[in-house]
Amino acid sequence: MPAKPPLFLKICCINSIEEAELAILHGAAALGLVSAMPSGPGVIGDQQVATIAAWVKRQHPHIHSFLLTARQTAASIAAQHAVCQTTTLQLVDDVPLADLRLLRTLCPGVALVQVIHVVDPQSVQQALDVAPWVDKLLLDSGNPRLAVKELGGTGRTHNWALSRQIVQRSPVPVLLAGGLNAANVQAALAQVRPFGLDICSGVRTTGQLDSEKLLAFVAQALFAI
Repeated sequence: MPAKPPLFLKICCINSIEEAELAILHGAAALGLVSAMPSGPGVIGDQQVATIAAWVKRQHPHIHSFLLTARQTAASIAAQHAVCQTTTLQLVDDVPLADLRLLRTLCPGVALVQVIHVVDPQSVQQALDVAPWVDKLLLDSGNPRLAVKELGGTGRTHNWALSRQIVQRSPVPVLLAGGLNAANVQAALAQVRPFGLDICSGVRTTGQLDSEKLLAFVAQALFAI
């Protein structure tokens, strides 16, 4: 049997080079850099995103840098990418398929990750509809239907049974996010069986990346695979 690929770990809400270093030291394959959002934690300015992304590219070229963007048109997302220069664009809100196709032209060589906020069974079909147009899906626990959209960083879990359906049927790798921590990560991996994990609040204390929580989370995640 072929060897099982290693678990892809993304640490999100990185706000400094020091946090980036700490996340990479603890096994992060990707760093999430949060730009302007209607709500939620971890937001930094585009210039700070660019500074961290450039440092990662110089010092750790094998590590992926994700720009979390709430923009919804190809032109505006490409304009933001021109400043930030991350390896990956994480689209936290709905982006029309025509704009996804155009992004391939405007941002060649940049990976696209579409976030699906798993709200109800309709989210499964939403994920399957967009999957052929992106490189990965990321399943989170926000709610873009609210008056003030929640597009991530809620600290809540969602219905993992729905996430498992998406993983089973998606033609692209799927990352799981939403309320993960050392206490529940083994159950999440067992039920959903994602390609990778994305975590923010579960490894932070008073908003700062916590080395002890990172160690505990990684240890539990690795034990489960």
